[in-house]
Amino acid sequence: MVAPQATGPAGEPDRHWFEDIADHVGPAYLRYSFTMGTEQEVGFLVDLLGLEPGMRVLDVGCGPGRHALALARRGIAVLGVDISERFIEVAIEVADREGLSDLARFERADARALVGDPRFDRSLGDTDGAGVGFDAAISLCQGAFGLGGPPDVGDPQNLAADTEVLRGIAAALRPGGRCAVSAFSSYFQVRWLEESDTFDAAGGVNHERTELRDSDGARAEADLWTTCYTPRELRLVAERVGLVVDHIWSVTPGGYDMAPPSVDTHEFLLTARTP
Repeated sequence: MVAPQATGPAGEPDRHWFEDIADHVGPAYLRYSFTMGTEQEVGFLVDLLGLEPGMRVLDVGCGPGRHALALARRGIAVLGVDISERFIEVAIEVADREGLSDLARFERADARALVGDPRFDRSLGDTDGAGVGFDAAISLCQGAFGLGGPPDVGDPQNLAADTEVLRGIAAALRPGGRCAVSAFSSYFQVRWLEESDTFDAAGGVNHERTELRDSDGARAEADLWTTCYTPRELRLVAERVGLVVDHIWSVTPGGYDMAPPSVDTHEFLLTARTP
């Protein structure tokens, strides 16, 4: 099994393969087309998860904070965590500029090592200083879940990293707290496989060689690895960590809806709760 990411001398996570990508893209990430549906996605999740002003949400793999900031604009307190220091810096800059720092906070953390971290684990009695756990958690757009990396010979089903992400989410939630986690669809990926992509059927990992641009338009080649799922696999992994699955919907960026699973949409959205 792949162990959770090790931490450095100061307790900070070691460098993740995605950080080079985040360092290059920086705030330009927010210009990519798939981010244009943020408001629709957040509006859907607010209704779906029953979120109200004053509630507390954990955004796992928050990137530059687009969902966390949209929630904060609705009066919901959010703690966003991401492995990328650059993305955390961008999120903090936006929160400061919009006067949202009291509601939207951001910290660098490894989503595979949330269990046992006093900032997030409610079982330690000091979750975010409140000791009661988060009302809800989200992990969207492969910000953490589905970002495990290349297939690993020690973990042929490629489930260890994502299992730890969900385990950390479950540990952070209050009893009865709810979560929403998106995952790329194996069905869609295989159906529309690009010539430049390769799909590892054993581990469900899609490898893409792509070109990324920063805020100044500078280009860089990059390798992306995305772990893809079927609805059945999502349910099994969630239940493995003790979450109670409510629904699995078919969704697409900017088109979140209560649609039954199909082979025609980019992603699945898992909604679940702690007992």
